[in-house]
Amino acid sequence: MLFSASGFFFAHGAEEKFTFDSAEQRKSFLRLTAELRCPMCQNQNIADSDAMIAHDMRRKVYNLLKQGKTEQEVIDYMKSRYGDFVHYQPPVTAATLWLWAGPLLFIIIALVVVVRRKTVTPPEDMAAKLARADAMLEQEKE
Repeated sequence: MLFSASGFFFAHGAEEKFTFDSAEQRKSFLRLTAELRCPMCQNQNIADSDAMIAHDMRRKVYNLLKQGKTEQEVIDYMKSRYGDFVHYQPPVTAATLWLWAGPLLFIIIALVVVVRRKTVTPPEDMAAKLARADAMLEQEKE
């Protein structure tokens, strides 16, 4: 019983408690921790992640906001430290442009191929072969 009670107090003490100067600062913190991706989990934001690096990143976001940094300055800091991957809204750059344009190019190429196949007429020798085959079928019916 004593062991479980002490475990509760240790776990409770490990929770992060952040105090904010204003409601807007708290909203910024919540927005930023939802927008920044955990580098270890890769599929969770730092608000939901329980990884140690996510705890560190939340503390850093909190400290930067307390220093008076804007949301964009915090995002820029995190990007400079962890790369563009850390932000859920990656910028469109020359390196990432193919990710945006690739699906569109694929659709255009597929449409061109489909339309071209429908408009292609068979070559003359193929037309002659088809005509002979039709004639043979007609002969067999009689």
